[in-house]
Amino acid sequence: MKRDAQATRKRILEAAVAEFSHYGIAGARVDRIAAASASNKAMIYTYFGSKEGLLEAVGEWLVAWHLQEVPLDTQDLPEYAARVFDRYQAHPELMRLVNWDRLERGGGGEKASRLAETVQAKVEAIAQAQREGRLGTHFPAPVLLELLLALVELPTCVADLRDEEARAARRQAIKDAVARLIER
Repeated sequence: MKRDAQATRKRILEAAVAEFSHYGIAGARVDRIAAASASNKAMIYTYFGSKEGLLEAVGEWLVAWHLQEVPLDTQDLPEYAARVFDRYQAHPELMRLVNWDRLERGGGGEKASRLAETVQAKVEAIAQAQREGRLGTHFPAPVLLELLLALVELPTCVADLRDEEARAARRQAIKDAVARLIER
């Protein structure tokens, strides 16, 4: 039977997301990732080099996936924030991974270049929209992005949003808050 390297790599990354988000970076075990992905430890080390390498690959993969699924829209920043909120609600493992990284490594990981590039591109797009007069300038672009992300991330940490009505109300509150942040 012929191996499909791309499919194997994807299975390993999916299993690693589940493992790292559940156990954290220190608590994650490569043998459990191997078992969950129907591969073996040697294959994981061949593809990723180390557990750290696997974690960095997970981060890069998730950033690319998130960018594809929820691209920045400076034409409608409140709706963009709501879509990011929806993504975090549908995939709570994303915020769990971010929180584990913050707790265990101080945030950003060792090779967070893709994430840094992404953040910088978003800041530049927001700044351009501000220069064009489409977004208010009360907050500088980097601060505006930080505030938007804080509004989106906070409910994942402090609110019980299992109820659809509560989730919808929080989504609308995020949109309203972002709309106020960008007023001209």
